[in-house]
Amino acid sequence: MLHIFIDADACPFKSEVYRVANRYSLNVTLVANSWMRVPDEKWIELKVVGEGFDEVDDWIVENVQANDIVITADILLASRCLKEGARVIGSTGKSFTDDNICDAVATRNLMAELRDSGEITGGPPPMQKCDRSRFLQELDVVVQSIRCKHSLKSNE
Repeated sequence: MLHIFIDADACPFKSEVYRVANRYSLNVTLVANSWMRVPDEKWIELKVVGEGFDEVDDWIVENVQANDIVITADILLASRCLKEGARVIGSTGKSFTDDNICDAVATRNLMAELRDSGEITGGPPPMQKCDRSRFLQELDVVVQSIRCKHSLKSNE
């Protein structure tokens, strides 16, 4: 069954994921380093892992299956999940794919170098309503494409 995993510590769109998951009767697992409040629904689970470096990422990669959906802003986690056959959506509403992940990793590394050298300071701009809308649209498209793919396979 299709499952959504959320890299929850920094995800700005949890409530939007819940709405989409509820509409399609999907299970959601939020993975975080510390406890957080989640809706009291049997299809939503909070998995709290240790606070060590990459523990959230490692747990998600160990539990994700092909055609599950992972929500993360972490480009290296996105790359690892793609290798497991998962679909990955960033917090900007853009899907990471086999075609764009190498460029995303290279850009991430370049930006890290620029931040380390002091050439760039500050973080990303605050989220806008259009970001929320773009994220919702992309999540719906990804869910529909996976469901369509599964229904075509079951009809063969």
